[in-house]
Amino acid sequence: MCNLYSNTMAKDAMRQLFAVDAAHDALGNVEPLMAIFPKGMSPIVGTDADGMRWLQPAHWGFVMPQVSKKTGKPIQPKAVNNARDDKLRTSSFWKKSFEERRCLIPATSFCEAKGRNPATYVWFGVAGEGARPPFALAGIWRAYKGIYDGGELRDMIMSSMVTSTPNELVRQTHPDRMPVILAPEDYAEWLIGTPDEAYALLKPFPAERMVIHQSGEGLKSDHGGLEETGPT
Repeated sequence: MCNLYSNTMAKDAMRQLFAVDAAHDALGNVEPLMAIFPKGMSPIVGTDADGMRWLQPAHWGFVMPQVSKKTGKPIQPKAVNNARDDKLRTSSFWKKSFEERRCLIPATSFCEAKGRNPATYVWFGVAGEGARPPFALAGIWRAYKGIYDGGELRDMIMSSMVTSTPNELVRQTHPDRMPVILAPEDYAEWLIGTPDEAYALLKPFPAERMVIHQSGEGLKSDHGGLEETGPT
């Protein structure tokens, strides 16, 4: 699973990498995000009914309504930020979004924690030119309108990150899951391909095409430190 990633790409770089026209960019003055946590807002790339790609900020985590076990009354909804690949086609919570609303999640690294008290934070990325080559994670999205965040009415887009089995590099830190990294040549198929075509892309990214950017205690932000995006 993944509960922390970064996206330090400039907006123009995201538009160029993911072939998004400026007219379909709704990000506004987006800042580099060195630490994105569940319930934070971060960019995603999706498509409209005509197949045109767009960039929008999205709440990381599908909102799941909850009720109190004691009173039976609604309580603060849960945000589910990871979607297991083996549940996408069987769970009603994910199925329709996987079939109709897939997205790309721009990233420059993702983090997995190993151990506790203290934990070691390992930041993974892809090999390539530059300090943090950009890439895209497989995601799904849907709209949400309802009570959230202490009783406030929200109207927003929300996303969840698809996870699969880990490759040899990530398995040393997290033996169970890792986010699905998509190769650039697979972006279009993930966004507009059939569910069968998209599902075939859900596999571990080759370990030899990945790197560890940094590893250590207290590294809850890429490039070090404890910076984070606040909850929405």
